[in-house]
Amino acid sequence: MKKIYIVLVVTMLLSASIYFLLFHKNKSLKFIPENADAVILVDVKKAIRQYISELLTHPSEWLKDDKKNKSKISFSKSGVKIPDFLQVFHLKNTKISEWYTILEIENKEKFSAFLESRQFVNDGKDRFKNGRFFIQIKGKNCIVGTSDQNLKNIASPLSQKFRNKVLNADSFMQDSFGSISFISELRTRNFSIDLNEDEIEIKSSESSGDFKSLIADLEDETQFLKAELDQNNIKNISFVFNKNISDSLSVNSLKMSVNLEEINDTIISYGYDDNFNEIEKVSYQKIVQPNYELILQIPDADKTWNYFQQKKWINSQSQFTAIPFQPNSIYRNKNQISIKSTRKSVKNDDIRKQNYIFVKNNPLLFSVFKTFGNSYKEFFKNVDYIFYGNKSQDYLIKIKLKKNELPLILRL
Repeated sequence: MKKIYIVLVVTMLLSASIYFLLFHKNKSLKFIPENADAVILVDVKKAIRQYISELLTHPSEWLKDDKKNKSKISFSKSGVKIPDFLQVFHLKNTKISEWYTILEIENKEKFSAFLESRQFVNDGKDRFKNGRFFIQIKGKNCIVGTSDQNLKNIASPLSQKFRNKVLNADSFMQDSFGSISFISELRTRNFSIDLNEDEIEIKSSESSGDFKSLIADLEDETQFLKAELDQNNIKNISFVFNKNISDSLSVNSLKMSVNLEEINDTIISYGYDDNFNEIEKVSYQKIVQPNYELILQIPDADKTWNYFQQKKWINSQSQFTAIPFQPNSIYRNKNQISIKSTRKSVKNDDIRKQNYIFVKNNPLLFSVFKTFGNSYKEFFKNVDYIFYGNKSQDYLIKIKLKKNELPLILRL
């Protein structure tokens, strides 16, 4: 009887420990500033449970020795308190590439050692940088950002009342791996983030529309990029990129097709021979250039044409200079403006009458990935395609990765 009692107590203690380690969450959000217009939350404990679950079913990873990162201190030993919900935010009127998060420092000595192991350089006044990230220490907290331009512009945290409700993680997400929310004066739009076997999905609801047949159809296409967007989707995407160009143009719809091509680019330089005579030197390099066609359906082509001319986007050769890839040609009729690259034509005559953007990975892009860090470079090289789709109130963004024997969470 005594043994049964001991086993029962041990089981209860073990269950309570597992619950508090992996399931119990503090849902309060202390670090989202008032001037944030977008928030990404990650359920850290759900991520840990998903990682453990996948690790248990892949024993080949149990004894894996990560020699590359032996000199680096892991984030779990960085001296920073790991929150139950990681809070990443974007500030109003800043670049789309600028994102920040605030973390609590529990042990400054460990944190200093972590920064050193991750090759952060002290930039003075408690600022550190390593090329990709910037850190500002403020008292017991540190601000981590992809830029240092607006570290000082982060406002005080949102009050604990938000939209007349108690501010916590439930304000932005339900039971997903994470979420991304867009905050405006009128409303907040929440989108769930799920990390699946070989894909990342960002969607507005559980149904998220039926895009399977459209995606399957687009996968059979050879183009690098295909897109069809109506007026509302153009406005939404312009808002995300902090642009208001769609209002100026009054575009009803957009249709686009892009192919990639590797070409020889001529480089002309000048030097001197042994007799100090100036000589011309010609060399060649391979570069990746797009072939494209963009069709804008608009109420008044003349009005839009005049707008382009005022912006000085049309030159004397009828080339659209706002697109940096030249040469191209731009022409108009009553309700349409078309912009085409002149080197090669692309297929852009099929109309699906759906809202989508489909980007298929291409080996020609690998030279671009060389400028990224190794982890980012490997991730983008393994992307199969990126899809954006909208039907009514349903939105879906899918980042599909190439098949691998390991699930995505074990590859990150």
